[in-house]
Amino acid sequence: MNRLKKLLLGSALLAGTTAAMAQGAKNIRINEVLTNNTASIEDEYGNREAWIELENTSFTTYNIRGMYFTTDRTVLDPKMSVPERIKRMSVIPSGDSRTQIGGRQHIVFFANSNPAQGKMHLSLKIPMSEPLWIGFYNGNATELIDSVSLPALAANQSYARHGNGWSVKSAENVTPGIENFIKTDETKDAKLKREDPYGIGITLLAMGIVFFCLTLLFVFFWLFGLLMRHLDTAKKVVNTQPIKPITKTVEVTHDIAHATGNILQDGLKTKGIDKEVYIAVISMALKQYQDDVHDVESGVITIKNRQTGWSDEYAQMTHFHDPMQPQSHQGMRIPTTNDLR
Repeated sequence: MNRLKKLLLGSALLAGTTAAMAQGAKNIRINEVLTNNTASIEDEYGNREAWIELENTSFTTYNIRGMYFTTDRTVLDPKMSVPERIKRMSVIPSGDSRTQIGGRQHIVFFANSNPAQGKMHLSLKIPMSEPLWIGFYNGNATELIDSVSLPALAANQSYARHGNGWSVKSAENVTPGIENFIKTDETKDAKLKREDPYGIGITLLAMGIVFFCLTLLFVFFWLFGLLMRHLDTAKKVVNTQPIKPITKTVEVTHDIAHATGNILQDGLKTKGIDKEVYIAVISMALKQYQDDVHDVESGVITIKNRQTGWSDEYAQMTHFHDPMQPQSHQGMRIPTTNDLR
C-alpha cells in the first residue's frame, strides 16, 4: 500500500513538473525570420546568414536548450517515431548562457551554418526567396510549440510577428534582437498596454512600491520608538538623581565665596591686624560644611568687628608700661564664635 502511494505521489510530481515546463515553453515563440541576408546582421565571423529570432513573451527566464527547429513538414505525422523525427530537426545546443532567455527578451540563431562555429549556429536548412514552413518543437521532439509559414521574401526582407498576425518588413525596418514594431508616436498608455497586455508588470510594480513604503514606515517608527525609549530612560535617571542638592551646593559655595570676599576686604581695611582670626573662622566654616554639619539655611558668615585690645601693641610692651596708667589689657577675654557671628 505504501509503495502504491509513493508511486502515485511520484507520478503526480512528475506530471506537475512536466506541465509547468510545458507552460514555460509555450511562452517562447518565433518572432521574426530573414531568409536572404545580404545586408543585415553578421555573425561573429563576419558572415551574413539567414536567421531566426525567438521571443520570450513572459516575465520569467526560460532555458531553451535542447529544443528543436525544423523546416520538414513530414514531422507533423503523428505516427512518426521520435528518433526519426529528431533526424529531421536541428537541436539548440546547451553550454551557452544566452539560451537562458529573460522575460520579454529575444535571441537570434543563424541557419544554414555549422554548429561547430558556435552555439547560436544551426544546421537548419532555409532556402532563399522561397515559401517556407518553420516549426519549433519542445525538447521531447513531439510537442509543437510554434510554427509559421513564410512567403517568398526578397533580399533583406523579414517576416515578423505583428500582434496576432504576421507581416513583411522592408530591409530598413528589420529589427533582429529587439521588438518588431516600435511606434514613436504612440502614447505611454498604448505602449504599456502593448508591452503588458495582462497587467502583470504594472501589478508587480505597484506591489513593490507598496512594500517599499511599508518598509520605510517600519524603519521610521522603529527609530522613533528607540528614541522615545532613550528619552524615558534619561527622565528616570534625572528623577532618581535630582539636581536640586547640586544646585543648593552651588548656592552655598557662592555665599561662602561672597562672605570670604567681605572678610578679605575687612582685613584690608584693618591693615591685616586680625587676619589670623579671619583665616581660622573661614577654615572652621569650610570644615563644618565639608562634614555636613554647617547650617545651610542662610549660608552667610557674618563677622562683627569688636575692639578687645588683646592684640594692642602698647599693652604687650609691659616693660615700658607706667603702673599709674590704667592697663587697657586688663579684663581682656578671648573672642568666641558667638562674638564672630
